Amino acid sequence: MTEFVVISGLSGAGRSSVADVLEDLGWFVIDNLPTPLIPKVGELASMPGSSIERVALVVGSGADPADVLPALGDLRSGSGRVRVLYLEATTSALVRRYESTRRRHPQGTDDSVSEAIERERALLEPVKGEADLVLDTSDLNIHELRARVVDLFGGETPESGMRTTILSFGYKHGLPTDVDMVIDCRFLPNPYWDERLRPLTGKDEPVRASVLGQEATGPFLDRLEDLLELLVPGYVEEGKAYLTIALGCTGGRHRSVVIAEELADRLRRHGVELAVKHRDVGR
Repeated sequence: MTEFVVISGLSGAGRSSVADVLEDLGWFVIDNLPTPLIPKVGELASMPGSSIERVALVVGSGADPADVLPALGDLRSGSGRVRVLYLEATTSALVRRYESTRRRHPQGTDDSVSEAIERERALLEPVKGEADLVLDTSDLNIHELRARVVDLFGGETPESGMRTTILSFGYKHGLPTDVDMVIDCRFLPNPYWDERLRPLTGKDEPVRASVLGQEATGPFLDRLEDLLELLVPGYVEEGKAYLTIALGCTGGRHRSVVIAEELADRLRRHGVELAVKHRDVGR
């Protein structure tokens, strides 16, 4: 079955950079494809005998959102697997990028760059609503963006068709972007205040034993497991391409790491294919 990724989003948010990474990963990339041709490309790539297995279609800044939505609908009605990646960034980040390149914004007239950005943001809101994944590139340099794209599209597709990630993080380092669900673990006693445990992380057995030994931890994990046992198959059934569950504690080194690893083990026993990441464990 042919895989399709449609890359859309704000001008300056990184569409071309993402396309370059996908091309390096072996995807067949078509940049600035006229919107009416999207269904035709999907039809040709999915024909019997076609050697093209993975296709990335970049929707350019000149595309009319009113044309993009029907084209996406036609592509999704075919036999291939379709995912839509929408790239966005804060207005301030986009203004800095345009000032550094001295390029004119596609929506620019005689007004400011920030006004042109906001005009495009409003125009593309319906397209964003159709996205399987919204990626905020505001704080990503080119190397971090590449790593994120490789993580999302470089591996094998899970049998379920949905890529599930469990992410631990620390609130003091900021909420993670591009997540679907945030669970706060700060109600559990903090191992940081135990001098023996402070230099360790949730990957170390003494911290793990401390967190899992709390009276509230077991019931918390049981109820969270029950909830996700209900939700995950529903997301798969609805065709969701990505599910990211973020678990946070104060610093992202102790409680959230333990809970993320334990929750991942429980979900794997239910047959969920997933990846576990610890954003702040090394801080």
